[in-house]
Amino acid sequence: MNNSGLTPREIVEKLDRHIIGQADAKRAVAIALRNRWRRQNVPEELADEISPKNIIMIGPTGVGKTEIARRLAKLDNSPFLKVEASKFTEVGYVGRDVESMIRDLVELSINMLKAEEQENVQAKAAEIAEERVLDLLIPPRPVEKKVGDMLNDSDQEQIDLPLTDDQIKKQDATREKMRKWLHDGKLDERMVELEVSEPKSGPMIEIFSAAGMEDMGLNLKDMLGNMMPQKKKRRNVKVPEAIEVMAAEE
Repeated sequence: MNNSGLTPREIVEKLDRHIIGQADAKRAVAIALRNRWRRQNVPEELADEISPKNIIMIGPTGVGKTEIARRLAKLDNSPFLKVEASKFTEVGYVGRDVESMIRDLVELSINMLKAEEQENVQAKAAEIAEERVLDLLIPPRPVEKKVGDMLNDSDQEQIDLPLTDDQIKKQDATREKMRKWLHDGKLDERMVELEVSEPKSGPMIEIFSAAGMEDMGLNLKDMLGNMMPQKKKRRNVKVPEAIEVMAAEE
């Protein structure tokens, strides 16, 4: 949802739906967020006149600092990451370093973009998956064999027979009937055979960083990408599962 047109008053009203009190803090973060939106949308020569400001909220535990930040990030469609920074000041602390925080923040951003793109194409993917399932449910078109192939009982050199107008109408009517049954759930128990990709798996190696001594599993197949062909296998699944699998592939 795009909330970039909200005024500070409207931002505060949205925060009021989830957070009680803290009126001054809400007003301050609303103005700061509005200034960032303004800076992003004005001409470049005017952007320097609007200085974005970072926000520091100070207060005891439980007053709503984290919730205000989380709700604000949701309004702005920005990634939200909570880190216990006070541990970095402890003597002898060994653990997550700043680079690991940046990496987590980038991963959150990537996952948000992926989820947004998947949502945008979800309807189209479901439509394509439905057509593919109907192709599996409806028998294929008749084919014509050459005389030599018929004598040799061979499946090679097959020629598709042209369909007449009546056959096309009948085929379309059958497809629409199957589509209605599919929407009504009458085909939920029907089994279809489809080719699915096996989940990627590969040897894992552990790397220990000198700064944080964090173990990071690196999947070698992800590193090689498309250099390693993905295995596929045929499975018999029910129609609803087949639609989900095909939609995910799209």
